[in-house]
Amino acid sequence: MAGYKGFTEAQAKAHKKYMEGVATIQIRMTAERREEIKAHAERTGESVNAFVNRAIEEAMEREKE
Repeated sequence: MAGYKGFTEAQAKAHKKYMEGVATIQIRMTAERREEIKAHAERTGESVNAFVNRAIEEAMEREKE
């Protein structure tokens, strides 16, 4: 990463530290479904990651009740 123009060693170190605190989940879907999700997230002003995390959180809250 540090080889990219404008990406400093300090940024590389900060990114590595950040990534140590997060986990990755891989999901499978059709390309069409992925595009639907991406379009929805864009319409709501969110990244796909933010939208998926919000949707999961809302479902978990609903299901607690």
